[in-house]
Amino acid sequence: MAGLVTAFGSGAMTNSVPEIEEADCILVTGSNTSENHPLIGARILRAQRKGAKLVVVDPRHIHLAQFADIYARSRPGTDVAWVNGLMHIILTEGWEDREFIAARTDGFERLKEKVAEYSPERVEAITGIKQGQLREIARLYAGAERASIVYAMGITQHTTGTDNVLSLANLAMLTGNVGKRGTGVNPLRGQNNVQGACDVGGLPNVFPGYQQVTDPKVREKFEQAWEIKPEFKGLPQEPGLTLVEMMNACAEGTLKSMFILAENPVLSDPDVNHVREALQNLKFLVVQDIFLTETAELADVVLPGSSFAERDGTVTSTDRSVQRMRKAVEPPGGALPDWEIICQVAKRCGGNGFEYDSPEEVFAEMAHLTPIYGGINYSRLENEWLRWPCSSPEDLGTEFLHHDQFAKGRGLFTAVEYREPVELPDEQYPFMLTTGRQIFHYHTGTMTRRSPSLAREVEQGFIELSPYDALQLGVQDGEKVTVASRRGVIEIKVKVTSTVSRGLVFIPFHFAESAANVLTHRALDPVAKIPEFKVCAVSVSRGPQPDVRCD
Repeated sequence: MAGLVTAFGSGAMTNSVPEIEEADCILVTGSNTSENHPLIGARILRAQRKGAKLVVVDPRHIHLAQFADIYARSRPGTDVAWVNGLMHIILTEGWEDREFIAARTDGFERLKEKVAEYSPERVEAITGIKQGQLREIARLYAGAERASIVYAMGITQHTTGTDNVLSLANLAMLTGNVGKRGTGVNPLRGQNNVQGACDVGGLPNVFPGYQQVTDPKVREKFEQAWEIKPEFKGLPQEPGLTLVEMMNACAEGTLKSMFILAENPVLSDPDVNHVREALQNLKFLVVQDIFLTETAELADVVLPGSSFAERDGTVTSTDRSVQRMRKAVEPPGGALPDWEIICQVAKRCGGNGFEYDSPEEVFAEMAHLTPIYGGINYSRLENEWLRWPCSSPEDLGTEFLHHDQFAKGRGLFTAVEYREPVELPDEQYPFMLTTGRQIFHYHTGTMTRRSPSLAREVEQGFIELSPYDALQLGVQDGEKVTVASRRGVIEIKVKVTSTVSRGLVFIPFHFAESAANVLTHRALDPVAKIPEFKVCAVSVSRGPQPDVRCD
């Protein structure tokens, strides 16, 4: 979000999912789309069958790469360099959209000066992408009438995540591929309501609708609407802590208690040994979930929430589509819908304004206070979904953003310099680890590993190792190895595959008994505060676990 807000004024997918099939060129990077977003992956392949050119840039030879017109294998953490290299070629060849740049953007001259430093020769040395491939990608993307960029957490989960997104926004604006159908910069959210959670204020720096907590007028509006009691001294004036910052505060003792809802940070956060120690340092921990997760096992109190099938409400998908969610069955035992639990806790803490009778009432209040949702209500959502912004009952919603002008008025180019990842391989830890998901499991496996059919497909964790590296280590497919980093050690089964290149290993993070995030580190993007899950240094060895120094 941080990068897109800076460039465009809105931190969401610029175009709708169906429009992907209208693109003439699709650049997929940092997204294993056909595994992590299979329905969108299917649309990308349908677009290709209609004639679109498909370009995939990724450190792993993912499933979608098999179908790509061009697949370029990049080194992890070098995205700014190769995107700057594309823009260098586009400007050198005169393929930029001069009319769009002049009419709708600022900062072009600074960008032009910066990308002049990224010749194809320099980019190849940094990224490993061949100069000829880079030139062909630039030609296809810049030459398309409608070019779409699709990315996910392979772009954002870096200490340069915001810079990576700014670079992709630069590329789209440089070629005029924003503000029209079948184009845009399109982040794919990691779960079905990530976009909706952000929209309604699930971030430490905004109220619902991305209204800044630092804005006095915004605070006054919400204080009046929520009838804040005088003894609470108004709403916070400064942003709160992000997830990793909260864990650090727990470890330091400055954060005393925590309420965790439907999240399993003991597996999903970086450096989980530190996370476990941090949570154990709390005076009081509450976890609300549908199963007793690894995190819930540490809690003083566990509250039984409800699954998606056991409650009513709405979700907002990755392309800003607001949809109704309808209860199919009653929650088991004493479980309750999450909103009811929150309201009960709030009232017992002395809060007022929590006397809701239904999720519809909650949504109506949110829409009243949130301009981008202002025209959406349950009646309209009965038979259709609507994409925000939708500001009035007559508004039909917005299929794609920034049509006549950007949300912030004029788009902003940002001159971005390439920076190396925080931790690179060395003699002690010679491999580069990247982490992610695979098709049969979801997040930390809380739900999917309890499904017998899904568990049969992939029963345990694995490390992808190139044939060359397996030969050098003397290990075979299916053999167990020890993987160590400066944070910890795990044992895990080997999967020998050409999906990864020499020196690169991949581990999915779903499996508690071989938790990838034992190995990852807590280095953060300085703006978005997202951890660098996609790059860290590890060693791989046969035999029992060695003694490892953990920083």
